[in-house]
Amino acid sequence: MDWNSAISDYKAFLRLERNSAQNTIDSYLRDVKILQNYSDTLPNPILPDLVSHSEIQSFLRYINEIGLMASSQARLVSSLRSFFGFLRMSGFIVIDPTELIESPKLGRHLPEVLNNQEVEMIISAIDLSKPEGERNKAIIEVLYGCGLRVSELINLKISNLFFTDEYIKVRGKGSKERLVPIGSEAIKQVNIYLHQVRNLSLIQKGFEDFVFLNRRGKSLTRVMIFTIVKQLAQLAGIQKNISPHTFRHSFATELVERGADLRAVQEMLGHESILTTEIYTHLNREYLRDTLIMYHPRNIKFNELKK
Repeated sequence: MDWNSAISDYKAFLRLERNSAQNTIDSYLRDVKILQNYSDTLPNPILPDLVSHSEIQSFLRYINEIGLMASSQARLVSSLRSFFGFLRMSGFIVIDPTELIESPKLGRHLPEVLNNQEVEMIISAIDLSKPEGERNKAIIEVLYGCGLRVSELINLKISNLFFTDEYIKVRGKGSKERLVPIGSEAIKQVNIYLHQVRNLSLIQKGFEDFVFLNRRGKSLTRVMIFTIVKQLAQLAGIQKNISPHTFRHSFATELVERGADLRAVQEMLGHESILTTEIYTHLNREYLRDTLIMYHPRNIKFNELKK
C-alpha cells in the first residue's frame, strides 16, 4: 500500500464515517504527511503498511531534535494513532506501530480569564452610536453568556434561537449539535441587534439565516471576531492577552467557582471528556486553599475556631 492511497482512504474514513470537521481532517492529514515526508528522506523509504514501532520511535526522536514543541509532538502522536488505528481496523495492518508509543508529557497551562468587572469594562468601551456597536455588544454578550467557540458564534442561525425557552442550538466540533442556555442579558442584546440594526441591513442571498453579519450583509469571519475583541480590550485598557476564546474560559470559570456542577458545565461547553472541563477547577486555587484551611480538621485555623 502506497502513502497516497492510504491517506486518501483515511481521508474518506474521517469524512464519511467519523463525520469529522474539515479543520480536524486537515490537521490529521497534515500530521500524517509529515511522517510520509520523513519516510521519503530515508535511504529506504517505508510504506505505511510496513511501518514498525522502532521506526515510529526514530521519527519522534527526529521531530524532537528539530525543535518541535511538546504540544505539537503530542498532537502528532494523536494523529498517527488515529491513522494507524484506521489501517488496522481496515485490515491493512495487523499490528499498530503506535500502540505502545507514549505522548510527550505536557504541563497543564491555565487559560487567561476575565472577571465580570473586566467584561463590563469591555462592553462599556463599545460605541453604541455606530450600527456595528449594537452587533458587537451582542457578540460579547453571547460569547460570555453562552461560552461559545468562535466557529459556533459565526455560524449561529436565527432559526436556532429559542428565546422563549431561553436556549440556542449550536453546531460544535464534529458537526455535533447541542442546546445551550442563554441568559436574559444576552437575549435582550441580541433582540436589539436583530430588530433595530440587522433588519435595516441589505442581506446577501444565502446569509438570511445567519445572526451576525458584516457591513456587506454576509456572515462574519473568525478573523473579524478576533479583531473586534482585540480592539475592544485595548479601548477598555485590559492588559491581558485575550481572544474570543477567553470569554469561553471566563464563562466556564465563573460557573465552576460559583458552585456549578462540572457535568452541567461540560454539557454546555460541548466537551466530550470531563477531563477537559476539569481544568476550570484549578483556576481559583486561592479559594480552594482558604477552604481547606478553614474547614479541614487537620488545620490550625479550624482548631482555633473550636477554642
